[in-house]
Order: sequence, then C-alpha cells, then structure tokens
Amino acid sequence: MLTAYDRVYPFAWLGILAAAPPASHELIYARHERGFALATMRSPTLSRLYLQCAPEEDIAAWSDDRIWAELHARLARRDGADQVTEGPILQKGITAMRSYVVEPMRHGRLFLAGDAAHIVPPTGAKGMNLAIADIRVLARAIEGFCQGHGSDLLDGYSAKALARIWKAQRFSWWMTSMLHRFDGGDPFEHKVQVAELDYICASRAGAMTLAENYVGLPLD
Repeated sequence: MLTAYDRVYPFAWLGILAAAPPASHELIYARHERGFALATMRSPTLSRLYLQCAPEEDIAAWSDDRIWAELHARLARRDGADQVTEGPILQKGITAMRSYVVEPMRHGRLFLAGDAAHIVPPTGAKGMNLAIADIRVLARAIEGFCQGHGSDLLDGYSAKALARIWKAQRFSWWMTSMLHRFDGGDPFEHKVQVAELDYICASRAGAMTLAENYVGLPLD
C-alpha cells in the first residue's frame, strides 16, 4: 500500500548548543574545503552551531577546543573577520542526514503527517514547517467532514500535502548538495557548487528563488 522514497547522505552534522550570544542576527551558512558549517541562534544568549562530519564519527573524539577551532576555521570570512562567539558548550551530538517520503499519506481512516510521512535534511530548515503545513491542511479537511461538507478535502489531503512536500524536499536536497563536501567528489562537481553559490550571491533572481523557498511556499 505504501511506496517509500529514501536518500541517505554520506555525511552528518555535529551540532552544539553553546552559552554564547549569536555572532550575527542572521544565520551564517559556510561551504569550506573541510566541510559545511552553520551558525544559528536560539536566543540572545544561546547559539546553535553545526559542523559537517562523517556519520560514524565518535563524539568523544571532539573536544570543546577541537570544535571551536574547526568552527573558527570554517566560518572565517575571506577578509579574515571572525564569525564565531565562544562560550560553554551545553550540549553536543551528531545527526544523520536523510531525505525520506512515503506515498500515499492516507490509508482508509489512517492519515500520516509530519515525520511519519517525510524527513528532510536540516540544511533547508523545513522539517517543522512541513509538519505544521500537513496538520493545517488535515485539520481543515477533518473540520469540513465533521461539519457535514463531505469527504472531498479528506480525499485530496495526500495529494495536496505531497505537492508541497516534494517542493520542500527538492529545496532541502539542493541546499545540501550545494553546501556540503562530498568525499570522492571530482573537480567538476566542486566547480559546479562554487558556480551555484556565486549565482545565488550575485543574481537578484537567484537570491529571490532561495528566499522564496527558504521562507516557505504558500499553503494554498
């Protein structure tokens, strides 16, 4: 009854939560020869930072000093400016990277939503957004059915949700492919990644495309 579409990526994220103010009021994505890095925030006094690593990496091998040194290296700007604020590391862990979708999202009176139906790599920041969108569409359908308006919205739930999910999957896959270092990647692949980044940074159309997808596509 169910078809699963799966993509497991050959890398993971080492993430930390630090008691340090964010280095910027915006997220900082970095593509570095040693791997991807991301600086983001949880509050004015808490920062969340990530480093690309191997999926089988032993977290015990990453001391606090090693983590900070790698973050400074990968997030440094070309002009030498530092983009990392250090502080006590409160939490650290390794997260595998995966893209996953199942179809359909309904069987009889069983409806799937959120992580039960789809998982995206965190590069595009779409996991929670997709789950909320699923529930909004499903809640409207259930409400309409219970109010006596028939089952059309329930019948169309899976197709409606999946149309949005696959667009978010495409965006998350694209961001992940553009920003991460692939072991064994050839020079052509490297040049294409750099060209993608240059296009996003230099083209208004490219920047708008990224912004539209990052903020989130319309629910309806």
